Amino acid sequence: MIETHAHIYSDDYADDRTAMLDRAWNAGIEQIWMPNCDHTTIEGMMQLAEEYPGKCLPMIGLHPTYVKEGFEKELQIMEEWLDKRQFIAIGEIGMDLFWDKTYRSQQEEAFLYQCKLARKHNLWIDIHSRNAFWETVSLIETFADPDLKGIFHCFTGNLEEAKKAIELGFKLGIGGVATFKNGGLDKVLPFIDLEHIVLETDSPYLAPTPHRGKRNEVAFIELVAQRVADLKEMSKEEVIRATTHTAKNMLK
Repeated sequence: MIETHAHIYSDDYADDRTAMLDRAWNAGIEQIWMPNCDHTTIEGMMQLAEEYPGKCLPMIGLHPTYVKEGFEKELQIMEEWLDKRQFIAIGEIGMDLFWDKTYRSQQEEAFLYQCKLARKHNLWIDIHSRNAFWETVSLIETFADPDLKGIFHCFTGNLEEAKKAIELGFKLGIGGVATFKNGGLDKVLPFIDLEHIVLETDSPYLAPTPHRGKRNEVAFIELVAQRVADLKEMSKEEVIRATTHTAKNMLK
């Protein structure tokens, strides 16, 4: 399996990071893709990339909830890193109108700028979109580059939104919310072809049932795979094989 989105550099793992990662490898995880948040998370992320070459793969980007006054300096730091190191994607980037709408225009500007960086470096984008799906879609359509691809990370939308993301050429990152009783994805996933789905945990957040409310970790991705399999009435092995194939294709 490939874990397409996990913040394994988080301080939540300060006491048992190595053990947590060992559980992931033992569960059959081939790679863990690490999204960045801002300049403060780069050091820990890159350290893991060096300790686990080919297994812990970094992205670079400015998370929308970290967009504040002076965000341009953050973007400059991201651009400098792109010129000196290799990353698999620009992320996580996007729009978040759940917590605070104060910096909405700055979020939009930061997103579009990072889309340009993605195209300049021939990378895909990892999208964070909370309470802002159609606003994010509008920005993608404004950017108007058919070669801009990526993942709608932690997708929790309805069937119409899922189909729109796929129409734009994006994959759906499915995580622990799929296992929640009222998560809503039971009304979506049965109608989406498996080729449009990748698996993630968003660790340490959004732990799947029966761990909901506790610290999430990468090994729990098996529970997500099983839930997708149940909803699509197929084997877990089929889900793992297909989603891993899709993820690997994104690295080409």
